[in-house]
Amino acid sequence: MNIPTPPSAVKPIVLAITGASGAVYGARLLQILLQQEIPTHLTISDSGVAVVAQELNVRLDLEKLDAAKLLQASNVFLKQPAVNFELLVNEAITDERLAIHHYKNYFTPIASGSFLTAGMVICPCSGSTLSGIAHAASQNLIQRAADVHLKEHRKLIVVPRETPLSVFQLENMQRLAQAGAVVLPAAPGWYHGATEMVDLVDFVVARILDQLDVPHTLMRRWKETEE
Repeated sequence: MNIPTPPSAVKPIVLAITGASGAVYGARLLQILLQQEIPTHLTISDSGVAVVAQELNVRLDLEKLDAAKLLQASNVFLKQPAVNFELLVNEAITDERLAIHHYKNYFTPIASGSFLTAGMVICPCSGSTLSGIAHAASQNLIQRAADVHLKEHRKLIVVPRETPLSVFQLENMQRLAQAGAVVLPAAPGWYHGATEMVDLVDFVVARILDQLDVPHTLMRRWKETEE
């Protein structure tokens, strides 16, 4: 009798990047997850790839997605110290801590409720993705995986970045919140002493990591002033 190998003690996180503005948020989140050695399943929509090209000045191939190129472009955009992202990504793939899925491929683990995860983040989350999930009308793997997280009562975090919002978008957010999702707009705060772009990006990424119970030191937390 074959006994399946028990799952890893650390359940993976699903990260999807869609076609809303703010691709740097998703890329920075991926970097932190890999550096923290959190198992991650990554998928990017075609519109997400288009936004990455426009905002981060790097063209990704959906058929052979290069996560290292995405991370490098984000690092340059945020003017951060050099990191060997090719080594980071290759080690993660070799150790099976990073899996990359085509956004049209339904025959992947994250499309099934039997595949255990610690949660899913859609960052950034486009309006069409928001609508597809809110109305259970899956058009791709990203929306299907989100449906799975809702039906299995696992954490689903959507990170919209759009303003102003139409009444339909607000209704979709309300539907998702009522279904158990966390609606976490990409709205960085300024009270933590932000002086550079990376501070604003890290504020949002830090709030996402908090929701996932992933420890970090990306931002200074609010605390009562000592007298």
